[in-house]
Amino acid sequence: MKVAFFDTHNFEKDFFLAANQKYSFDIEFIETRLSVKTATLAAGSRTVCVFVNDKLDSGCVAKLREIGVEHIALRSAGFNNVDLASAKFNDLLVTRVPAYSPYAVAEFAVGILISLNRKIHHAFLRVRDLNFSLDGLVGFDLHGKKVGVIGAGRIGKIFAKIMLACGCHVLIYDIAKDPELAAEKNVQYVDLDFVCKEADVISLHVPLTPQTHHLINAEKFALMKKSVVLINTGRGALIDSRALLEVLKSESIAGAALDVYEEEENIFFQDLSGKVLHDDILARLLTFPNVLVTSHQAFLTKEALENIASTTLENINRYYRGQAVDADKVVNSRIFNSRSREL
Repeated sequence: MKVAFFDTHNFEKDFFLAANQKYSFDIEFIETRLSVKTATLAAGSRTVCVFVNDKLDSGCVAKLREIGVEHIALRSAGFNNVDLASAKFNDLLVTRVPAYSPYAVAEFAVGILISLNRKIHHAFLRVRDLNFSLDGLVGFDLHGKKVGVIGAGRIGKIFAKIMLACGCHVLIYDIAKDPELAAEKNVQYVDLDFVCKEADVISLHVPLTPQTHHLINAEKFALMKKSVVLINTGRGALIDSRALLEVLKSESIAGAALDVYEEEENIFFQDLSGKVLHDDILARLLTFPNVLVTSHQAFLTKEALENIASTTLENINRYYRGQAVDADKVVNSRIFNSRSREL
């Protein structure tokens, strides 16, 4: 039972090898990303296992089906990189990991918020150069601030709770109210424009869909305070990067902490040191002292990787055995149109 793992990285291999002791699949780790050009590398496998930057467009999906692949196993929760209509047309099962560790992503969002606000990353570099000056390192108390949470699913809910523990007033924009959050004294469910106008901090926790693509754009930036800080650990294309660049250049917002970027596909998860970065927008974003960029690592904890590996392999095992995969782990029209907000 051969499984072709595309876009594999050293940080995940040991977790999959450990989880595979239960199943003994013939795992072929392929560092190359899956695309229509590389799909033939999966020859001999009924299942391909893919990550967030593999590109499964209609051409790739058709090629996979042509060489005998029947199952696409996502080792992520998001599935915006898969042409679902083509997968359905070609009768390919698509499964995912709907939840691994929402704490990992929520805690990381808090971490980059605090680092950006209190300039911890700048202070670290200064001290290494024996510069112990505090000039330029002034931040603000989170206590008492209004924090906008866009999307209060598993991750957003945990982020909101941490912000409440910090003494913040939480403004939530979501398609549905969470009863537990709604009952909190300092939680208010509001519309998106209200969040943009009133929040001191805005954190994004919605999936990328046609409806949420460039959810934060020039129009929404125009509503924000000049003192607002924007956090994105969701999907890069939730933010119009060109619009973000413009408001940063005009000093219309206080800063941004980004763990994702809309054109990250050919950049993140790779060592490009010593090379020329050809993405002009990202290159410019990296020059701002009030922008903190990390390379899509919010999920990267031991617990999350263990859960990703075990759930992915169990999905594959159920497929091979002809057993039904749990409904929340199957990506189909019902899941696509549901209120699943996990990233």
